Amino acid sequence: MTVPLPTATTRWRCTLCGNLTRFDVTRSTRVVEYVHLDLGGEPRTEETEVLSETVESVRCRWCNAVDQVELVDRPGTDVMDGSARG
Repeated sequence: MTVPLPTATTRWRCTLCGNLTRFDVTRSTRVVEYVHLDLGGEPRTEETEVLSETVESVRCRWCNAVDQVELVDRPGTDVMDGSARG
């Protein structure tokens, strides 16, 4: 089961304990990297292009619940037009 990523107007919340801040995220990422090797053979990644990314699971660090995370509105955001309230 994939889990949607939080947006500018949403955040994760554990449905069991209410945690909003601490999660272990398991994700699969497919990337293209430009790796530069110096003359000594030490690699350094200079560019990374993310081709795809999927969040596979989110585990709550407070209660260890797996796949019990939902997206909820962030405080101070207007869900209808996406603008922040002042």
